[in-house]
Amino acid sequence: MRYLLVSDIHGSLPRLNEALRFYREQHCDMLLLGGDIINYGPRNGVPEGLDAPGIVAALGPLADDIVAVRGNCDSEVDQMLLPFPILHDYALLVDEGRRILLTHGHIYNKGNLPRGHYDAVITGHTHLWELTREPDGPLWCNTGSITFPKGGNPPTLGIMEHGVITIYTLNGEKLAEERMG
Repeated sequence: MRYLLVSDIHGSLPRLNEALRFYREQHCDMLLLGGDIINYGPRNGVPEGLDAPGIVAALGPLADDIVAVRGNCDSEVDQMLLPFPILHDYALLVDEGRRILLTHGHIYNKGNLPRGHYDAVITGHTHLWELTREPDGPLWCNTGSITFPKGGNPPTLGIMEHGVITIYTLNGEKLAEERMG
């Protein structure tokens, strides 16, 4: 399976459309959404192309191929609009025998993970991309944000396939790649 990893869309339809173009060009099988899908959040500015109904219309046809978790800006109202579950704080995926934890990062993070062994942890929340291995721990992947990147970073997302996670800019430039342990 080839997964596209996206977090922190924050309601920007133009940025989501760019990510979905990347999804199609990269021939991905599934989309893993790390939260903050529709709502732009009170600490952010209003994003370019804020369009909740457009986000729902764009993601709806992919509903069967989406695994999503709740971000700190996602709400029950957002869940009423989206045709796939988004209100869990984390999802555990198993791919080719590897255990992958998908979570937004505001509840579960480096200092607080649910019990268990994980080969990789995929988060968002900070809007800063990261791909590092924790000492004696999992590969840590923060996909950054496609809408509100911080730290002077460009909009970023990731691809996961065969135990390898790669971080890309939204325009397809490869930034980093790491293999799970």
